[in-house]
Amino acid sequence: LTLPQFVQLMDNFVGEDISLPTVKRLTAFIKREYKQTVEEKIKQREKIHRMSHVAQRKHLLEALFEKWDSKACGSLDLEEVIAVLSTFKGHKGKEALMEAKEELCSRYPQLSKVGKITPKAFQIFLELIASKFSGNEDETMDNLVSFLTTSVEQSHIKSLQSSARRRWLQDIQKAAETSGTNMEPVYKAVIKALYQDMEAHGNNKTISAYIALLEENQLSPEQGQVLLRYVACTADNAPYILNRVLHRDMKGISFAAIDQGKPIYVPRVQHHGNIHFWSSDDHEEEKKGSLLVLPLHDAHWRVFGVLGLDTLRDQSHTSIFLTHEITFYEGVCHAFSKAYHHICMRENVLQVAVTALDWLYPRTPSIHAVTIYLVEPGTDKNYTLCKMITTDNTGQKEIHRSPIVLLREENLLRDYLFKCTDSSEVTLTSIYGEHHIAVPLHDLSRQTLGIFDISIGEHKKLPPQEQKDLQKMLKMAQAACSEILQRSLEEREPTQVLEAERVTNMRHAGILFHRFMLQELRECV
Repeated sequence: LTLPQFVQLMDNFVGEDISLPTVKRLTAFIKREYKQTVEEKIKQREKIHRMSHVAQRKHLLEALFEKWDSKACGSLDLEEVIAVLSTFKGHKGKEALMEAKEELCSRYPQLSKVGKITPKAFQIFLELIASKFSGNEDETMDNLVSFLTTSVEQSHIKSLQSSARRRWLQDIQKAAETSGTNMEPVYKAVIKALYQDMEAHGNNKTISAYIALLEENQLSPEQGQVLLRYVACTADNAPYILNRVLHRDMKGISFAAIDQGKPIYVPRVQHHGNIHFWSSDDHEEEKKGSLLVLPLHDAHWRVFGVLGLDTLRDQSHTSIFLTHEITFYEGVCHAFSKAYHHICMRENVLQVAVTALDWLYPRTPSIHAVTIYLVEPGTDKNYTLCKMITTDNTGQKEIHRSPIVLLREENLLRDYLFKCTDSSEVTLTSIYGEHHIAVPLHDLSRQTLGIFDISIGEHKKLPPQEQKDLQKMLKMAQAACSEILQRSLEEREPTQVLEAERVTNMRHAGILFHRFMLQELRECV
C-alpha cells in the first residue's frame, strides 16, 4: 500500500462518526500488533530494488531511443538498428541478433513491410537479444544499452534541432491529454508545430496544411467504400476545403499515399497532371509549388488518414520540401496519431461508462445521481478532474462537450474525489447529509484514469441486491476499460470474442461491457 492508499483504507474502516480517542486506540493497536518477519523485509527490499531497476532501465531506453531518433520522427529504421547491433559481442552477438529479429518479426508481422521500429518494439527487441545470451540477463541488457549509447552519436546542431522539434511534438500530445475528448486543440497544435518548424528550419517558406481522415462512404458507395474528410487545415485553406470530402474517383494523390502507406512528394505540381485543386482562384496550369501527402498510421500501421502540405501560396514558386523537413513531418504524423488515438481511447472509456450506467439504473432505484470524471494532467505535477457526464435519478444523461474542470484548491467540498484519485481506492463521504461513493477507474498501472461519483442520497448504504449489482457493474466496467487500454498500447491485432465486435470494429466500445458481463455469466453457469 502507498501512503494515500493506507490512509484511505483506515478512513473507510473507521467511518465518519468515530471519536478521536477510538482513533488513537486503533493507532496504538496497529503499532503494537503489526509485525514483519525478516523474510518479508528481504522480499520487500528486493521488490523495491527490482522496481527501481526496471524504472531506471526504461528511462535509459527512452533516452537512447530519443538520442537515436535525432530527426524526431517517432520511429527508427529497423535495418539501421540491426547494422549497429551486429557489432555487439562478435559472432555470438550476430546469432543472438538474428534469433531475436525472427521472434520480433513474428510478434510484429508488419515490421517486414514497413521496416520501422517503434519505441515499444525497440525495447522488446533489446530484451529479446539479451535473453539469447547465457549468464545474467540484466547484466547483458545493461551492457547492451551502454554499448548502444556510446555507438549512437549526433552533432550539437542536430541535437538542438531535434530537441526543439521534440518540444513541439510534445505539445501535440499535451493538447490531447488536457482537452477532454475535444480534437480541436490537437488540430491547432499540429498546425502550430508545422509553422514553428517552417520558421526555424524551413527558410520561412509559406505553407498550407490540412488533415483528412478516412470515413466509411455511406452516401455514395459507388465512388468507393471510403472517403477522406478534411477535418482541419491552415486558415488560408479553410474556405475551400474544411469539411469537404475527397472520393477515390476524384483527382488527387491522397488515396495513392494511403494505398502505398508511404509519403508522396510532388516537387512541381504544374507538371504532375493528377492534383486536385480545391481553390478556383487561378487556372490549374497557373498553379505552382510543391505538394507533400503523408499517410497517418495507427499502432498497427494501418492508415486512417493523411497529412498534406503545399507551398502553392509561396511567392517564390520554387520552394521545395527538404529531406529533414519531410522526416520531421513524419514525426508530426506519429505525434498526431498518438494524440488522436489517446482521445479515441478516452471516448471509448466514456462509452463503456455510459453503457454501464444504462445497465445499472433500472436495477438500482436508490441511486440518486452519478457523475463521471476523467483525470487530466495540470501544472507543476498537479492534476485536474474534468466533469464529463452527469446522470440524474431517472438515468437521464448530460454529456459535457466542454468539460467542467475541477481544481483541488477551489473545490474543498469535493476533496473526496481527489482523495479517491490519489489513493486509487473507493472513497466514502457525506456532504450536507448526502452520501457519496467515489469509485476509481484504473489504468493498467493502477493509477486513477477516471471516477464514478455515485450519490445515494440520505441512505448510508445501498440495499444488498442493489449493492451487488453496483459491484458487478463496476467490475465489468473496469474489465472493459482495461481491455480498451491494452488495445491502445499493443501493436498487435486485438482478440475479438463477440461477432458484434467484428462488425462494429470498436466503434461502439460499450459492446465490451456486455461481452464481459456475458463471459462472467457463462462462468457462473
